[in-house]
Amino acid sequence: MSVSRCGWVKLNDPIYVAYHDEEWGKALHDDRALFELFSLETQSAGLSWLTILKKREGYREVFEEFNLERVALYSEDDIVRILESGLVVKSRPKIEAIISNARGFVEIKKEYGSLDAYFWGKVSGKPIINNVSDYRSAACTSDISDTMTKELKKRGFKFIGSTTIYAFMQACGMVEDHENGCQSKMK
Repeated sequence: MSVSRCGWVKLNDPIYVAYHDEEWGKALHDDRALFELFSLETQSAGLSWLTILKKREGYREVFEEFNLERVALYSEDDIVRILESGLVVKSRPKIEAIISNARGFVEIKKEYGSLDAYFWGKVSGKPIINNVSDYRSAACTSDISDTMTKELKKRGFKFIGSTTIYAFMQACGMVEDHENGCQSKMK
């Protein structure tokens, strides 16, 4: 029996299929998982998402399962350790961005109580459900992603733009952009 999925899914890659079917667009409320997903989205700038997905376990290892408070304390020695590990994309600015962004998220947690409260507060706690007939016609940014990008840049966040923030919003379920015929579309 054939399963209907969004057109962007590379059906010949089981990692991509599993990501689409089990993760993408599902409401994510765990702070550790939100920090991980946000960090991985920043790593995909200029690369394919599949490249990052295939290195996800390496990122988890070198960033201690994305323990926010620990990552926020990383030093130059940690940057060197991560770059030399061979487990992640070897880009010093991107590694530094995860660490710098972790420090920003520590401050956000102090203000909002959690990353969940910060992010999901932007959509009043419920996903925005879009009518997507074909993924190629789906939005790449929104007023919310534009505003959040400006806010986060003021806080010193790096390797972000409205497209990256929107992709994060789609991935963590804040925006429901599965194609209308996709098995994963919210009912």
